[in-house]
Amino acid sequence: MSTLFDPVQVGDMALANRIVMAPLTRSRAAAGNCPGPLAAQYYAQRASAGLIIAEASPISPMAQGYLDTPGIWSDEQVAGWQAVTSAVHAAGGKIVLQLWHVGRISNSSLLPAGAAPVSSTAQPAQAKTFTKAGFTPVSTPRPLGDDEIPALIADYRRAARNARAAGFDGVEIHAANTYLLEQFLRDSINDRSGPYGGSIENRARLVCEVAAAICEEIGAGRVGIRLSPLTTFGGGTALDSNPQALYGYVVAQMARLGLAYVHMIEGETGGAREPEGVSFDYAALRRSFPGAWIVNNGYTQALAEDAVASGRVDLVAFGKAFIANPDLVARLRSGAALNTPNVATFYGGGAEGYTDYPVLAPV
Repeated sequence: MSTLFDPVQVGDMALANRIVMAPLTRSRAAAGNCPGPLAAQYYAQRASAGLIIAEASPISPMAQGYLDTPGIWSDEQVAGWQAVTSAVHAAGGKIVLQLWHVGRISNSSLLPAGAAPVSSTAQPAQAKTFTKAGFTPVSTPRPLGDDEIPALIADYRRAARNARAAGFDGVEIHAANTYLLEQFLRDSINDRSGPYGGSIENRARLVCEVAAAICEEIGAGRVGIRLSPLTTFGGGTALDSNPQALYGYVVAQMARLGLAYVHMIEGETGGAREPEGVSFDYAALRRSFPGAWIVNNGYTQALAEDAVASGRVDLVAFGKAFIANPDLVARLRSGAALNTPNVATFYGGGAEGYTDYPVLAPV
């Protein structure tokens, strides 16, 4: 039986344990959407995680949906991230970058020249996003033209290349939480016709093409993907009409490409692990994927230990617990109490609620 503290091979990455830091938007980027001056310290403090999945990073100026999120499209951003990855590696950690395009979960005030967000659809999301004015309703999107898709895929490819140049051990494709790739996946959002609409195969075409391009660029052994079959986070949007078939197809295609891992959000992001009236067979998807299986959403230590020991999963990702506990691995190992996160400092600001949480005293 494996434990949370046993090493594990994930694609090309040898990890010291099975505890993952989930990607966490903190909205503390500096000018030019570059990682802020405290980011290197923040991530290095948490380098005892087997794997850090760094906060979601927009792949282009049009991909941004929240204020002060650090991007991965410019040379300056690459340089900023190099300080982060160097600090994490010096502390003995491994870190990948989550590649993000929010699609319609954006406000025009965040986009170049006040542009409309882009999506699979012209239907607006019923959501708010974080802007200079605080949490603000998202703007009405315009549907991407089929002729614009190759440039979008090229943005993902460039972002993956930049992530490796910045020193990241790999990347995670953000295809969850009803952001752009999931806006194409779900028939409750995707109302287009043509090669990227209609059938499951067509709606999954974009994420498959993105994944293939990234694997070609940096190698499949350094690529993961995040999925959320049952979440309505970020848009109050209905689920797909057949999530089992849709996400089963997606996972099978990721297996075919040889991805290092799938990062599965179980249930509603930040909410119920088993939403009322909805059932989903995660085990069936797990059986179709030979790579590592990471799970996330509301895992306590007891749930995580049982999931790993049973062989149902390979790794468990923790989110809020890592915000407030830089030394979460040591606390889980020793059974120490956890710090409580300060919700008021989650987004924006400086060191408070970011790099100032206390750690256990050395024994």
